[in-house]
Amino acid sequence: MAKVEKKEEQEEKLSFEESLAKLEEIVKKLEVGDVPLDDAINEFNKAMKLAAVCDEKLKNAEEAITKLVKDNGEVEDFEVEE
Repeated sequence: MAKVEKKEEQEEKLSFEESLAKLEEIVKKLEVGDVPLDDAINEFNKAMKLAAVCDEKLKNAEEAITKLVKDNGEVEDFEVEE
């Protein structure tokens, strides 16, 4: 069980680009279709975890770029004025 947790921690430490690259590798592998069922299920589970990591990193990035820091140090949401 500790081995699984350690691997998940490693996946979370990957950059967005590294996670996305690993996800793309898994998708390519599964698209070929010559992966045994058990391996395909394992790869699918890895892909889902990587997708979740990527999604979380994107949400964090979006949140970070939608904040503005005023001259006095206050943080406010960014809004586009039309």
